[in-house]
Amino acid sequence: MVCLAGCNRGVQNKDAVRQGVLDHLAQVQLNVASMNVEVTAVQFNGNQAEATVSFSPKGGNAAQGMSMRYQLELKGGRWVVVGRKDAGSSPHGGGVPSAQPGMTSPHGGGKMPSPEDLPPAGRKK
Repeated sequence: MVCLAGCNRGVQNKDAVRQGVLDHLAQVQLNVASMNVEVTAVQFNGNQAEATVSFSPKGGNAAQGMSMRYQLELKGGRWVVVGRKDAGSSPHGGGVPSAQPGMTSPHGGGKMPSPEDLPPAGRKK
């Protein structure tokens, strides 16, 4: 029991969580080579963690980036992303997470509005 508690402490740090997020992003084929990925906050609760991660373009302004909250679980001595929540978004409207069970869209309901609810389209000049 003491060994398990001691072993978990070795992975309860931002670098280990960051690596888990990077592994997840590689699985979804996101090009992380073009962006800065920083774990800005992390809370550990046994074999679970919740991390706030900021993304910004390399060589760009941090204000051009976005933040995401990831839920991770310790599996086989490594942190694995098991879910995410929207913690912030790009000022350009990016960064809306894909729908996952138990999570809601920040725009409400997670579905497209009906055409009757949209404003009329005007002609472009």
